[in-house]
Amino acid sequence: MAVPDHKRRTRHGGRAGARTRRGHSVIEQMPWNPPINIDRPTEPLTPEGVHAIHDGAMRILEEIGIEFLNHEALDILRKAGCTINGENVRMGRDFVMEWIGKAPSQFTITPRNPDRQITIGGKHLLFGNVSSPPNYWDMSIGTKVPGTRAMCQDLLRLTQYFNCIHFAGGYPVEPVDIHASVRHLDVLYDKLTITDKVMHAYSLGKERVEDVMEMVRIAGGLSHTEFDATPRMYTNINSTSPLKHDIPMLDGWMRLARRGQGLVVTPFTLAGAMAPVTMSGAVAQSLAEALCAVVLAQIIKPGAPCAIGTFTSNVDMKTGAPAFGTPEYMRATQMTGQLCRYYNLPMRSSGVCAANVPDGQAMWETSNSLWAAVLSGTNMVYHAAGWLEGGLIASPEKFIMDCEVLQQIQRYMDPAICATGPEEIALDAIKAVGNSGHFFGIQHTQDRYSTAFYQPFLSDWKNYEGWEAAGAVWTPERAHLIFKEIIADFEDPPMDVAIRQELAEFVARRKSEGGAPTDF
Repeated sequence: MAVPDHKRRTRHGGRAGARTRRGHSVIEQMPWNPPINIDRPTEPLTPEGVHAIHDGAMRILEEIGIEFLNHEALDILRKAGCTINGENVRMGRDFVMEWIGKAPSQFTITPRNPDRQITIGGKHLLFGNVSSPPNYWDMSIGTKVPGTRAMCQDLLRLTQYFNCIHFAGGYPVEPVDIHASVRHLDVLYDKLTITDKVMHAYSLGKERVEDVMEMVRIAGGLSHTEFDATPRMYTNINSTSPLKHDIPMLDGWMRLARRGQGLVVTPFTLAGAMAPVTMSGAVAQSLAEALCAVVLAQIIKPGAPCAIGTFTSNVDMKTGAPAFGTPEYMRATQMTGQLCRYYNLPMRSSGVCAANVPDGQAMWETSNSLWAAVLSGTNMVYHAAGWLEGGLIASPEKFIMDCEVLQQIQRYMDPAICATGPEEIALDAIKAVGNSGHFFGIQHTQDRYSTAFYQPFLSDWKNYEGWEAAGAVWTPERAHLIFKEIIADFEDPPMDVAIRQELAEFVARRKSEGGAPTDF
C-alpha cells in the first residue's frame, strides 16, 4: 500500500492553536511536563561491587587500552599524556578521574522553541522517539518495508504530537528513498519544521555534523556566538565494541565538543558477542569504552556536556541474535546507573525489544526496558516509542502503544499521588461516609473525579461485552486508528517564514554542492 503524500498546511499555530480553532483534539493527553524521578534508584551492587566494576574498567584502560582509529584524536590524547602504541591508547585511572571530573553532572539543551528546553542529569527523566531503523511496519501495509521520507515525516509528526516525547533522536526511520549524500539535509529540514524539540546529529562525517549544526543554528535564529554559548543539540556515538572508537564518530564527537554541544557515548556491548558473557564484565567494558571518550571531550573543552549511555544486553546463545528487555538487560542497566552516579555523570538507556510486530512480547520487553531505565536513575531514554525487531523496524502503532506506557510512568512520578496533607488523608470524607454508603457521591470525590486517576487514551477498560459491542478492536488496531487521526489532524508548529526560507535555501545550496561524500 502506498503511503500518501501529506501536503504541508499553510496555516500555523501548532496543536494548541488548532485545538482552539476546532474545539477538539484527537486524544486527551497529559501536558508537556518532563518528569522528575522521585524514587530512589534500584542498586543491585554493593559498594564493593561498584568498586570491583570501576576497578575493572580502569584496568581495561590502563592495561589493555582502547583503539582510537581517528588520528586527530590520537594526537590530542598523546599531547595530554596518554600512552600511545599505534592506534592503541592507554590512560591511568588518576588521569581518567581527573578529566571526567571536569564534566558537568547536569546540563540543559535548548531547541528552537525554548519552551521545549530539557535538562539532562540529576533526577530528570526524558523520553525520545525511535531512531535509525532502516525498515517500517504499520497495519495498513502489513509487512516490513524499507523506510521512506513520507514514513519518516509521519513518525516525526508523532514525535511532535506526543507531549511525553521530550527530544527527537536520529531519523525515526531511515528514508532510503533519499540518496545518502543529501539524506541528512532533507530529514533535518523535516525535523526542524515538523517538530520544535531538541535535535540530534549523526556523527558520520564532518559534512553531516557541520550541516546539522548550521541548520539548528538557523532554525533557532541564533548567531554563531549564541549557538556556541549553550547546548542547542546533541549527538550520540557508539564505540565499535570491543574496545574501539572509529574515525567518523570521533570526528563528530570532537566537532560538537569544540562548540559545547551535547555529547552522549553509548558502547554497543552485547554480552556473549561483543563483550564478556558475564554482565559485570560487559558493564566494565562498556564503561571503559565510554569514559575514554568523555576524557577526550574534556581535554578538547573542559566542561563539555557529556552523558554515558548503556546498551548492555545479551544475545540469544542459540542464534547469536540480540535480545532486549531481558532480566540481564534490566540488571545491567541498573548496574550502569550505579556507576554513572559514582562518576557523577548523566546516563542514557533505551526502550528496546526484540519483537517483530507490536504484540504482547513487544510490550513486555519494552516495559521491562523502560522500567529498567526508571529504576536505574536514567536521565535520557532513547528509542522510548516505536522500536521493533531489535532496532530494525519502526512502527507507528508501537509508537502510540509505547506512549501509553510513557504517560503512565509520567503519572507514576507525579508527587500528587503520594501527597499526605489533610485533604489527601481525607478524614472528613471518611467520617462523612462512615460505616455505610460509598464515596462516589460525596463532595471530596466530586471535586477530584476528573484528575484523581490516570486516564488512558489507548487502553480499553470496558468489560468483555462492552468491548465486543464496540467492535472487538484489539490494541494495535486502536493504535492504528489513532495514528491515522493524528496525521490527518496535524499542523506544523509555528516557524518564522524568513527562517523557514533560509533553511530551505541552505538545503538547496548544500545539495548543489553535493552534500556529504559517499562511495556510491
